[in-house]
Amino acid sequence: CAIISPKFALMYFTSHDLINKQTGELDKYYRLLRNFRDVNNKVRHSTVLSIGFLPKDLTRADLSEIAELINNRYLHKPSLFKPNNERVKYWLEEIWRKIIDGQKLDIDLFNPHNQHIVVNSLYHEDVREVGAEWLALNVWKSLKLEETLRGCGFTEDQIKLTATQIISRAVHPASELATTKIIKDNSAICELTGYPIDKINKDALYRNAIRLYKCKAELERKLSSRTNELFNHQERIILFDLTNTYFEGEKRSSELAKYGRSKEKRKDAKLVVLSLAINELGFVKYSSIHEGNFADTSDISAVLDNLIINTGKEPKTVIMDAGIATADNLKVIRDKGYHYICVSRERLKDYEYHNGDNPVEVKTQSGKIITLKKLKSPGNGSHYYEINSPAKALKEQSMKSSFEKGFEEGLEIAKAALIKARGIKKIQKVHERIGRLMERYPSTHSRYQIFVIEDKDRGVATDLLWEKIATKEEEKKLSLGRYFLQTSMDLDETPNVWLTYNLIREVESTFKTLKTELDLRPIYHKNDQSTKAHLNLGILAYWLVNTIRCKLKQENITWSWSEILRIASTQHFVTTKGQNTAGFHVETRKCSNPIDDLKLIQGKLGISPKPYRIESKNKDVAQNAELKKNQAQQQSTSPPL
Repeated sequence: CAIISPKFALMYFTSHDLINKQTGELDKYYRLLRNFRDVNNKVRHSTVLSIGFLPKDLTRADLSEIAELINNRYLHKPSLFKPNNERVKYWLEEIWRKIIDGQKLDIDLFNPHNQHIVVNSLYHEDVREVGAEWLALNVWKSLKLEETLRGCGFTEDQIKLTATQIISRAVHPASELATTKIIKDNSAICELTGYPIDKINKDALYRNAIRLYKCKAELERKLSSRTNELFNHQERIILFDLTNTYFEGEKRSSELAKYGRSKEKRKDAKLVVLSLAINELGFVKYSSIHEGNFADTSDISAVLDNLIINTGKEPKTVIMDAGIATADNLKVIRDKGYHYICVSRERLKDYEYHNGDNPVEVKTQSGKIITLKKLKSPGNGSHYYEINSPAKALKEQSMKSSFEKGFEEGLEIAKAALIKARGIKKIQKVHERIGRLMERYPSTHSRYQIFVIEDKDRGVATDLLWEKIATKEEEKKLSLGRYFLQTSMDLDETPNVWLTYNLIREVESTFKTLKTELDLRPIYHKNDQSTKAHLNLGILAYWLVNTIRCKLKQENITWSWSEILRIASTQHFVTTKGQNTAGFHVETRKCSNPIDDLKLIQGKLGISPKPYRIESKNKDVAQNAELKKNQAQQQSTSPPL
C-alpha cells in the first residue's frame, strides 16, 4: 500500500522518444506521473495517465505550469494566478477531464471537508491473518520455483495457486475442504499471491496437488540445489530413515495401504511408509512412498541412486538407525562409494578395546555426559565404538522396571485364577495365557524362569511359580545405557563418531514436524494417487518451514514452527470503514503493526515488517510492484519537466 500525503503527492510530466505513426517521425510521447511513499517510507512513482503525443508548440514552461495547476486542483489548493495562455488552459482542462473520466485519482482525497472522521461511525471488517503468510511468501520467492513449474507445464494462474496452496499448508495444515474455508474466511494469502479467492475450492486444490506430485522429481532437484545456494552448503552427510502414517478407513482397494508395524502403535489401521533422505540442515534430498508393510531392512540402492542425481557424485556419509543397517544395505553403501555410520545390529560380546585408547567424555547439547571407547576392528571392514550414556541407562532402567512390573502382575493374575471358582485352570489354557503374556513383553520374559505345577490326573494347573535368571539379569544390568556404533571410517578423533551420528536427531525432528505440525497423520484420502499427493504437498510445505527455521537458527533463534506460527498470527489485515464530517463514506485497508517478537523474526529474515497488497480497490493506493525493465529506465532517466 502507498502512503499518500499532501506533502508528497506531486504530479509531473515525463516523456520518451517514440515513432509517431501519424507523422512517421520520432516524437515525444508524454505521461503524467505521481510521486508517493510506500509502506517502507521510500519514494516511489506511478503512472497516472498516458497522454500521448502533444503539440510541438507546448513548451517545457507550459507543461510545468499545467502540472502545477493539476497538482493544485488535486490538493484543493487555490492558484494565485489564472493561466493566460490559451494552450495551457485547453490542455489543463483536457488532461483533467481524462483523469476524472478514467477515475485515475480520488479527487476527494485531499478535500479539507473530507479529512475529519466521525469516530463513532468507524467499524472494522474482513480481518485476516497475514503474519505467517507473509513470512512464507518471502521464502517461497527466495526458492525461485517459478521456472521449474513452468517447465512442468504450469500456467501463471496455476503457479499462483501453487504458492497459495503450499503456503496455506505450511501455515494452516488441513484437508483441502478445510483449507478452502480457511483461505476464504481467515487467511490473507490470496491478497498476497494475487490468486482470485473466488476460484479457490477443494476440487481445484485436489487437482493442483496431483499436478504437483507429477513433477515431484524436478521440484526436489530444484529445491535441493537452491537451498544449498541459500545456505552455502556443501553436502557431506546424508541422514536416512523411514516412518509410517496410518489411514482412517478400510482402504480395501488401495495398493499402498497395508498392515505393518505402526510407529503410533495403531495395529488396527493400515499404513503407508515414507522414506526420507535429508542433509544435516534438515532439508529433504529425496523422498519416496511405499506400501505399509515396507520393511526398514529393504534395499536402499534406489535411494542412493536418486541421491546422486539430486546432490552430485561427491563422496558422502550415510547416517541411519539400526533398523536399516543390515549387512546387505551396508555393502550396497560401500559399493556406491559412500561411507556409513549406524548403530550396530550385532550384539557384541567378546570384544577388546583398542590399545592405548582411554574412554573419552563428550557433553551432549542437553548437558549430559557420555563416554566413548574404540574397539579393536574385527576385520570385516567396519570399525566399532562403545557408547555409555548414564542418562540413557536411567531411562532404560525405568522402562525395564515398568515392563517387569507389568509382566509379574500378569503372572500374579494368572496364579490367582488357579484358586478361583471359575478361574482358568486347564493346563493348556494356562500355558496359552502365559504365552500371550510373553508375547506382550518380548524383551522381558527371557530373563524369567516360569514353573507351572500340574495335576495331570485332573488336567489342571495347581500353582504358578517364577524367578529371575541371575546371569541374564546381570547381563541386562550391564547393558543398560550401552550401545555400539558401527562405521566404515577409521576416524582419528573418537568424539567425531558420536557427534556425527547424533545428527540423526535431525531426521526425528523432520518426522515430528511433518506428522504433528504439518498434519501428515492420519490420512483420509480414498485413492492412492491422492494419498501420494497429500504426502508430497506436506513435504513441499516443509521446505518453506525448514528454510525459515534454518535462517533463524543462524541467528540463534531456535523456536519451533508452532511457536513461530503463534507469534506471526498476531499480525492481520483489517478494513476500517466509516463516515467523514462531509457525509462521505470512507474506507481503508491496512496491516497491523507486528509485535516485538514478530518484528525480531522479520528483521532476522530481512523481511519488511508490513506486507504489501498486490491489488487495491482504491485508485490512490498504488502497489509496490516491480517495474518492467523499459519502464524503469524511462522513469529513472526522465526527470520531471
